[in-house]
Amino acid sequence: MANSEKIIIRAEALLTRLEDLLQHEVVEPDWSALAWRWQHNGGRGYLQPVSHPHEIKLTDLHNVGEQKSEVVRNTEQFVRGFTANNVLLTGARGTGKSSLVKALLSQFAKDGLRVVEVDKYARAAGAFYRIL
Repeated sequence: MANSEKIIIRAEALLTRLEDLLQHEVVEPDWSALAWRWQHNGGRGYLQPVSHPHEIKLTDLHNVGEQKSEVVRNTEQFVRGFTANNVLLTGARGTGKSSLVKALLSQFAKDGLRVVEVDKYARAAGAFYRIL
């Protein structure tokens, strides 16, 4: 087999693989959901709705009173359209960061709050929630 034939065969194989990547249908997210997870499939990302988000109440969270009151105040301002700040929750695993975000969603979903979770494998430093 001539060298040019080998190049053509390899180029065709490469084009086939590229076409497979580029032909994934873009699916519109289910915007009726309250929460989504950012997922990856075939080199593409998409929002997967969370069918049954955890319904944690703010009153269920204990020993985080100061942090909870600050985040609640900020979230109230945000959902009402006032100036709000970005919030970075830090702490060791199991200290209630995700539970606080889920409780905020339970409290403020009726006001239009929505959440997107990006898992710790997509980010180097733990779970990441984007509040919308």
